Amino acid sequence: MSESQPKPSRRGFMLGAAVAGAATAAVATLPKSPLPQAPVAEAVPPAPENGGGYRVTEHVKRYYKTTRV
Repeated sequence: MSESQPKPSRRGFMLGAAVAGAATAAVATLPKSPLPQAPVAEAVPPAPENGGGYRVTEHVKRYYKTTRV
């Protein structure tokens, strides 16, 4: 081996093996769930005929909250 390359150590190997084992165990114990289902659409009242369809909904309130400085 040349001097520029570090020597492999047992400690590093054991640490890598422990991390790989923990990751495998975590993946194996995750619950198997089916594909997420699409959310059910809420009943939206029809828009007014003469415009004025703007409504302050929870989505709009959440947006305004994120724009506050």
